Amino acid sequence: MTRHAESSDTPSRKVRSSSLGSLQPIDSSPFSRASSPWLVWGSILLMWLGSMLPWRLLPFAPDLLMLVLGFWAVHEPRRVPMSLAFVLGILVDVHDGSLLGEHALAYVLVVYGALLLRKRILNFGMWIHFLHMAVVMLLAQLIVQVLHAWLVGEWSGWEWAAGTLLTAALWPLADSVLFLPQRRLDESDSGSS
Repeated sequence: MTRHAESSDTPSRKVRSSSLGSLQPIDSSPFSRASSPWLVWGSILLMWLGSMLPWRLLPFAPDLLMLVLGFWAVHEPRRVPMSLAFVLGILVDVHDGSLLGEHALAYVLVVYGALLLRKRILNFGMWIHFLHMAVVMLLAQLIVQVLHAWLVGEWSGWEWAAGTLLTAALWPLADSVLFLPQRRLDESDSGSS
């Protein structure tokens, strides 16, 4: 009687493992070619220059440089090292006159989080990318804000969270704008064959 029960359990285990093995990611067709280095570095440089403008000091302003660094860290990890995020963060800190290393730490944490979750994120569509990166950006900024409060001796409030959520909410826009040249090249390749 025990053998009969064991043999009836075995097929159900096979069915479970085969049903999980048949699952496919939502977006299983990544782009066929890498993004242009000119596009990657040009967009990072443009966002760094944009971060020098005074509008970025508004309480709810999005951090577009963080957005672009995180975006390219997910999609082109070899072109966005953590050292680049650190150097750009130091330059932003010097420009803002904030504590040296705040933006550098935030950018490095976002790039690290993007690189850490990259394989998982790329298995899904753009909206799941947004959810993952919103959590990464919020955690990075929370760590920076706690360290700032500890070093300065006062809590600066929760206004940073709205700016960080706005930054993460711009992920779909960054996806459509930064991949536009690549989508055009892929469409022209599919039309010529």
